[in-house]
Parts: sequence; structure tokens; C-alpha cells
Amino acid sequence: MTQSLMFSGWRYRVLIGSVMCSALAYLAISLWGGWPAVSAAVTRVGWWTGGQIVGLVLLGYGLRFLRWQVYLNALRHPLPWWPSLKIYLAGFALTTTPGKAGEALRGVLLKRWDVPYVHSFAALFSERLSDFLAMVALALFGLSGHPEWLSMIIACLVLLACGVLLVSRPALVGALDRRGDQRNGWFPRLLRHVVQVLHHSHSCHTPRRQIGATLLSVLAWGLEALAFYWILNAMGADVPLTSAMFIYAVAMLAGAMSFMPGGLGSAEAVMVALLVSGSVALPDAIAATVSLRLVTLWLAVGLGAVFLMGQQKSQVGY
Repeated sequence: MTQSLMFSGWRYRVLIGSVMCSALAYLAISLWGGWPAVSAAVTRVGWWTGGQIVGLVLLGYGLRFLRWQVYLNALRHPLPWWPSLKIYLAGFALTTTPGKAGEALRGVLLKRWDVPYVHSFAALFSERLSDFLAMVALALFGLSGHPEWLSMIIACLVLLACGVLLVSRPALVGALDRRGDQRNGWFPRLLRHVVQVLHHSHSCHTPRRQIGATLLSVLAWGLEALAFYWILNAMGADVPLTSAMFIYAVAMLAGAMSFMPGGLGSAEAVMVALLVSGSVALPDAIAATVSLRLVTLWLAVGLGAVFLMGQQKSQVGY
């Protein structure tokens, strides 16, 4: 399959469909909360504060890209930073696919730089694992004020421990590989592909790289949590920073575990519910949630679409 074909057809239909469905969902949420009240709450944020919030989010993207470069270097693919940045941002175009699986599109773009698919998938898996770790860490900051979520956090910690165990213990992955070699069929073949990804992910998770990647992840996602706090503060909502971080992290975890495109619906529902339970007015809770998602999720999708079109043009001339 050629790279140009990978850019056409169903990938664009998925992107356009997810954007349209999500836009309709956000419109429905706003109307349900009372459009005039929601609009008034968003207006209170103002252009100056809004620009600062966007700056925070963009800085977070930069930190996540730096982590991506660390993973590519670990896999022995030291790409120049500008082409690599364009490829990284282009992957955001399909963030609204279930589990952000559409970001695997970077693997297609990286083939031009002789990066095997298994290596790009290993970098992507390492990213998701690092994101998961960062969200759990942020959630722990405010867990004492929300003990009812303890069971979910424990479940996330168990899943996280399993993921870290798989990438840090080559012997365990080798045992899975030997078990898959003894059988035929689609599942053993899939298992062998997964084992290859896990095997290559090991080089991304040496102790030194794990510490550095974790710090970058916590800082990057912490900036988005801080943006959420700034939005709430601009709206006059009395929510402590630790609570804002907890609400943001738990909502993102709920969205990820739902496997809805970009966590749409589930993340927003959890965020609004937690804000309302903290005595934030419903229109303000909806407005804060919609505003945050516009400057995080949809800003990423918009940037990704721009860079993806640029990549498509370069592929045509390639």
C-alpha cells in the first residue's frame, strides 16, 4: 500500500465524521446548559487570559514532542527536529479516534525516513503509557479530597503496573512470544506483532529515560491542568488548584478508558459532574469544560489537520 493511499479514503472520512459528531455534541451540551449563560461564562475568560491559556497548552505540546524525540532516539532514529515536529503535529489530526489510535498515522509519515512501523508503534505505545502514568500522578494530588474515586485510581495503578512490567521485563515478553509461536491463526499473529512492539519499547523505558519521560509527561499534562484552573478562576469559580488537577486527570482517565473518540462525552460528563458536585454552577461547569476541550483537544486537531495537509502535499511531490 502506498503512502499516498494511506492519506486518502477512510482516514479523511473518520476525521471529518469525528469532527462533525463532536461539534454537534458540544452544541447539544451548550444548549442543555443554557446557551446564554454558557456564552456569558466563556466571555468572562477574556482574550488576554485566553491567549495565556493557549500558550500554556502549546508549551505542553512542545514538551510532549521533546519526549517523542527521546523515544525516537532510543529506537535509533534521530530525526531532525523540524521534520519530526511536523510529523508529530500531523498525528494530532486523528486524535479524535478511539484511544487516539489514529495517531499511528505518524508511522506512515515516518516511513519516508526509513523508520519501520514496529518502531513507530513502539514510540506511540511508550507515549500512551507515559501519558497514563502522568494522569495517575496528577490524580493523586487531589485524591484526598475525593476518596470515592479511590477504587478507580487503584485499578489504574494496577493497569499501569502491568504495562510497566511488560516493557521492563524482556523475559516476560519472550515467554509470550514463545507461546504465540506454538499456535496458528489470527490471534497468535496479532500477539506476535504486539510482542514485537513491546520488545522494541523496552529501549524507551530504561530507568534514565523513564525518569526523564515521566517528568516531561507530568509537566506537559500539568500545564493543561493549570490551564483548566485558570479557566475556572477567570469564570469566578472557587476551585482549588489541587481539585482542578484531580478533576482534569480523572476526566481524562475516564475518557481514555471509555475508548470513545478522543474521550468525547465521557470525559466531559465526568468533568461537569465533578465541578457541579463541588458547588460550581452548571452553566459555568459546562462552559469551563467546553472551553478547556476547545483549547486542548480541538486546538490539537486543528493544528494536526494543517500539518497533515502539508505532509500530503510533500508526499505528492515526493
